[in-house]
Amino acid sequence: MLKGILYIIGIYQRYLSPLKGPTCRFYPSCSRYAHESLTRHGLVKGLWLTTIRILKCHPFHPGGVDPVK
Repeated sequence: MLKGILYIIGIYQRYLSPLKGPTCRFYPSCSRYAHESLTRHGLVKGLWLTTIRILKCHPFHPGGVDPVK
């Protein structure tokens, strides 16, 4: 299942993200963060960290540097 999720993220990064342009308010981008957190921490913790990160993605959050810990 982890490989499937990483594959979907890769498809998004390769084909859809370039069409949107650089719109993420965070560094690294949310898709890159998801890939790193899943690779580093595994499925359960990686999905948890990714969910928390995506919940921060709204107009009232300043964004900035938010590395995977």
